[in-house]
Amino acid sequence: MARIPDAFIDELLARTDIVEVVGTRVPLKRQGKEYSACCPFHDERSPSFTVSPTKQFYHCFGCGAHGTALSFLMNYDRLEFLDAVEELARRNGMEVPKETQHRNVSDDSRELYAALDSSARFFQRQLETSDKARAYLDGRGVDAAIRTQFSIGYAPDGFSVLKEALGTDERRVKLLDRAGMLSKNDRGHVYDKFRDRVMFPIHDRRGRVIAFGGRVLDKDDGPKYLNSPETVLFHKGRELYGLWQVRQANQKIARLIVVEGYMDVVSLFQYGVTQAVATLGTATTPDHAELLFRNAPDVYFCFDGDAAGERAAWRALESVLPRMKDGRQAFFLFLPQGEDPDTIVRKEGVAGFDARLHDATPLSQFFFDELSKDIRLSTLDGKARLAERAKPLLAQIPDGAFGDLMKQRLTEITGVGAQLPPPSPATTTRRPINAATKPSLVRSTIVRLLHKPSLALALEPPYGFAGLRQPGVELLIELLDIVRTRPDITTGALLEHFSEREELAALQKLAMQAIPGDEDSWRTELLDAVAQLERQSLQQRLDELQAKQRNMGLDEADKYELRVLLLARAGRVHTIG
Repeated sequence: MARIPDAFIDELLARTDIVEVVGTRVPLKRQGKEYSACCPFHDERSPSFTVSPTKQFYHCFGCGAHGTALSFLMNYDRLEFLDAVEELARRNGMEVPKETQHRNVSDDSRELYAALDSSARFFQRQLETSDKARAYLDGRGVDAAIRTQFSIGYAPDGFSVLKEALGTDERRVKLLDRAGMLSKNDRGHVYDKFRDRVMFPIHDRRGRVIAFGGRVLDKDDGPKYLNSPETVLFHKGRELYGLWQVRQANQKIARLIVVEGYMDVVSLFQYGVTQAVATLGTATTPDHAELLFRNAPDVYFCFDGDAAGERAAWRALESVLPRMKDGRQAFFLFLPQGEDPDTIVRKEGVAGFDARLHDATPLSQFFFDELSKDIRLSTLDGKARLAERAKPLLAQIPDGAFGDLMKQRLTEITGVGAQLPPPSPATTTRRPINAATKPSLVRSTIVRLLHKPSLALALEPPYGFAGLRQPGVELLIELLDIVRTRPDITTGALLEHFSEREELAALQKLAMQAIPGDEDSWRTELLDAVAQLERQSLQQRLDELQAKQRNMGLDEADKYELRVLLLARAGRVHTIG
């Protein structure tokens, strides 16, 4: 599978002014050599978000968010990696390598997108000429602005209206079929899949039409909702209806409200609740949960208050639980019998709907309430059963405060997991308190390279410390090699090389670590640190040879190397041959 070459990413980030990218979305204030603002990724009153134009890097000292212009677009604009690359490339007048474009959007996919877009525009034109479809939307209170915002249309009654309009030849008919717009009966006859339905285009995260949902006008005319089949562009377990519109309507999405139907989303938007999305005729999947939390910290699941609604809520909880990192919240709102978000917002208005959301059940409460339903918690047996049910689920929660508090709550309810009293002071073993250790030479060298990558050019390979057995030496050499390959690389671009590596978080923190001095003093400190590392490497080899001499003796080559190393340590030999 093709990937974007590292050299292209380096050049892209080198040409990109991160201050400009961030500044068009977040109001930045200059502070010395850097810029600051209140963090766009968490709520705060005093600025802790910093953007460095020299490093082409941002960092929040409050929540820990950090990265390059690419990761900022991915997190703030909620773009996929390839989409963020294409966005920056457009800004800088660069063309993404063709092999990458092929991976992202093949010629076949482009034709499918075009066919679906043509279908959407066809349905919108048909809505303008259909009195009964417009009357239905008028009756539901959907005005012209919302119809345009959601590109709502109408599929005419008839078995081949769309096919005859857009399937002008055999190739186009096959294209419409692959896009999910046609069906075929047992006799092989091909006909329009959607007929006499109000049409709701489903958009992907870039606003492209990838599928449709159609609602009947008469409840007796087949299933209430009909969705596109799965295609190469559309996987219902990965998409959310209305997410594109939510992104367009909200600069910052504080919450997402998950409802069940297209009209629920549209009606909530009509009344000013512009954070509603819907699953596409399927239960909440793990992909849905990840997508929801990637876009908002708080997620509200809105279900009917009957048994089916509770089952759907529990399936949503099972998908959400492994993704409940600290800072994320999930709630469950159960509506009265016979009501849905559409009817509630009409009867009670936005204030009434918001009040219900305010009183929604937190995930933690719903979790223990559901697991305890058929258990007598007044008995030891019942408490043990609850613990047995809860523990495997709680183990799925990521490490952090929320997971700790959920386990603590289980202990409060059942007593399981309660710790024994601590030992008496007389038997407690006291450990000496160590003073803060000085940062290692390897670490301090890496810090200076991250602050000014071009410092690596002051060192010539092969590096005399390459064989030193110390943590971080291999990483240091990798950083030196990257910079020597690309001498103009910035801090941000350098970090992009580790975007999928476990070292990334540590490197990002080191890149934002404040160090005194300027470029000249950093170069002097780096050269001094490397000289010390080389001396340590020399001593390490000396120790190995002397240990070998004591245990099994040395051959002539070893004896020669030992003499040279001893002379080098004494300062009488500058290089070791």
